[in-house]
This record gives sequence, structure tokens and C-alpha cells, in this order.
Amino acid sequence: MRVDYLGNPVTVSTEASLAAVDDFVDGFLAYETRAANVLAAADADPASALLNAYAGLLWLLLESSEAPGRAAPYVARAHAARAAAHPREQAVVDFLLAWFDDDIRHALAIADTILAAWPRDLLILKLRQYHDFNRGDFPAMLRAAASVGDANADIACWHGMMAFAYEQCHLLDEAEAAARRALSLQAREPWAQHALAHVMLTQGRIDEGARFLEGVRHTWTGLNSFMDTHLWWHLALFYLSQGRFDQALDAYDQHCWTQEKDYSQDQVGAVSLLARLEWAGVDVGGRWRDVADHLAKRRDDVVQPFLTLQYLYGLARAGRAEADSLLAAVRRRAAHAPDFTRAAWRDAALPAAEGLVAHARGDFEAAVQGLRTALPRMIEVGGSHAQRDFFEQIALDATIRAGRLSEAQQALELRRGFDPDGVPLNRRLAEVYDQLGLPAEAAKAQARVARRLAALA
Repeated sequence: MRVDYLGNPVTVSTEASLAAVDDFVDGFLAYETRAANVLAAADADPASALLNAYAGLLWLLLESSEAPGRAAPYVARAHAARAAAHPREQAVVDFLLAWFDDDIRHALAIADTILAAWPRDLLILKLRQYHDFNRGDFPAMLRAAASVGDANADIACWHGMMAFAYEQCHLLDEAEAAARRALSLQAREPWAQHALAHVMLTQGRIDEGARFLEGVRHTWTGLNSFMDTHLWWHLALFYLSQGRFDQALDAYDQHCWTQEKDYSQDQVGAVSLLARLEWAGVDVGGRWRDVADHLAKRRDDVVQPFLTLQYLYGLARAGRAEADSLLAAVRRRAAHAPDFTRAAWRDAALPAAEGLVAHARGDFEAAVQGLRTALPRMIEVGGSHAQRDFFEQIALDATIRAGRLSEAQQALELRRGFDPDGVPLNRRLAEVYDQLGLPAEAAKAQARVARRLAALA
């Protein structure tokens, strides 16, 4: 009986197959492109339940309506080889089958069974956290990671998973401590870098966050497109707050929208950053057209509500007719989604979708109504706090442009609690105070902008 690099039992027949297992597990946990090596290894060893299960899981992570079809051959092979596999591998196949059948509740139960018996199976922990994240159950992410802590104190990526779960639970001191512990074990651990960037953004440590990410950029090698573009996305958020708009736009052009333009995470990162650039007053030129060209095939993609909503905004903002098709698909999904996700589609995604399309088409009052209905439930669609702030910012922009200035003042001042010197935020505050007939407050906001920009000179 062989074991993977974490010590989990595997029943592969060759050293090459074992190397492919380790490439997948370690590469997946480290967000590295070598994880994809498992596809060729599974094709070369069709009788391996584990390799084919891992290949099937990789395809399901495509986050596309194409994913089940791509995964199907590997799912079939894994299922056929299940009986001869080790009990851990059999459970991994069962996890794959449940996910493939869209029975996420069952998949989560299987994951818990695996972790109880084999607490070093950090791949399954990561996938469990992935599903918890997509439904906004952040305490479940923390609970799952904490349950295997005794077995993984020496593993950097486990501390990174703890850090992000803590951060999403608003336990920021604990998140920072876990992230720094991960980085002390492995300086290039990207998920810990990412978690620490979240902490600094949430606490308004903007300059420190920018310096931190700039200081670890040299470690972003071999990363898959999601992790590389997402770390640059976080750096761009710091740049936007600082008023370094040229650098933020350069991050978009040179890093965030240059790699896998047909991949879900690259697409939503581009939509989200492009919208934020516009709200900051940056002229983005024809960039929406380029994004929409790649979003067009998402016109009926309702695989995940968090992703769908950003596809929809990108299409609507670019004036594409596919936005109407996707909005219709959201309405159908809201009525017919599985019980496990129906409420998220019906009560959050659908009103948000209607509000997003209204905003993109200039009906700001309708945008306010749709988004305000959705926002209290938006945690259910998934995404991180920083990512879901996209919807908050669209709602705020609609509030201002609908002339609801008193409401806008309240929202802007609340945001200043975690972005006190943010250049785009204070510029909007100055505009709102000026329109409210409060010139002294407008002048204070303008002075904050001037001080911030002077600090960059």
C-alpha cells in the first residue's frame, strides 16, 4: 500500500501514478497548474479509481454547464473501479458521485465521514470548504477545518484554510494569526496570502495591504489562473482605495484579464474589477465589449448564483442581448432549483438579477428596489465578503443616481468606517454632501482625497 505525500493510503500501480496523485493533491491545495496533470494520468490508468475520481473532481471544478459532460467518462471509470479500491478511495468516489448528481448535501456528509477517518485528506477538506463557501456557510468551513487540526498542525495549507474560514466568520485576529502561521511554514502559501489580504482590506489597512501583496508578488509562480488573477484583483482593490488608478487599470490589463478568459473565476474577477474601476471614475474604454464577447456563451449558465449574477451584469453593461436570455434562465432556476439551493435562487439571486440589469440599463430606481430586496440574503449565493461588496457598491451607486441622497450619505459614511481615506469613496461623499447643501462636509471629504493623493506624490 502506497501513501500520498500527506500519508493517505492510495492503491496506484506505478510510481508515475503516485506522482500524479501528489501533483493533483499538492497542486490543487497550492493552486498550481500541475494539478491538471491528473487528466493524462487517469487516461493512462483507466483502472485506477482514485486517479479517475480526481480527474472527475477537477472537471466539476470547471464551474460550467459543460463540466458534467467533461467529467462523465472519469466518473464512469471511477465508479467501475470502486470495488477494488481502498475504503478511503471508495469514499472519494462516493463523494464524486454525489457531487456529479448535484446532491451536495450528501457529498458534504461523505466528506465529513472521510475527514473523521483520514484527517490528513486535505483535498477533501478543501472541497468541503468549497461547497460551504458557495452557499455562504462560513462557520461550516471553520468547523470542518478545525475538526482535523490535531493531525495537520505542520501543514501550511491547513493553516491557510483556517485563516480564510476565520476571516469569513469575521474573526479577524484569529484569521491573521493563522495566516501568519501558514506563511511562517511556507512563505509562498497563496491561500494564506489571500486570507491576510482580506483581513487588511476589512480593517482598512490599505497601505499595509498593498505593501504586503507587492512584497510577495515574486512568489506567484506556477499558479493557476484563478489564484494568480485573484491575488492581483486584491492588489488592485488596494490601489483603487489609494487613488492609484493607473496601477489598478494596469493590474486589470496585464494580470486580471489576460489568462483563461473562458474560465468562470477569471470572468467574474474581470467584471467585478471593471465595474469598480468605473465607479472610481476611470474611463475603461471598450473593455466591457471584450469581456462580454467571452461571457456570451454564458447566456443560460445557472450553475452557481454568485457567478451567474456577475455574468449577467457584464452582459447587460455591455448592452448584449444575451443578458435577457440569462435573466430568463435565472427566473426559471428560481422556480425549479433543487431544494438545497432554491431559496438562494428565489430570494436572493432573482431580485439581485433584476436589479443588476436595471442598473446596467439606467433604471436606477428599479435597481435600488431589486438590490435592496436581495442584499439581506446575498450571503446565500456564495462569494467572499470582498466579492459580495460588488453588489453593495452597485446598490449604492444606484441609490446616488436615483437621487436618494440622504440614504446615500448614510451608506457612504458607514463604508468610511473600513475605508476612511479611500479616494473613490471620499469623492462620492464630497459629491453627495455638495448636493445635500452641506459644503463644510463636502470640503472635509475633498481634503481627505487631497491628503491621500499628496501622499502618493
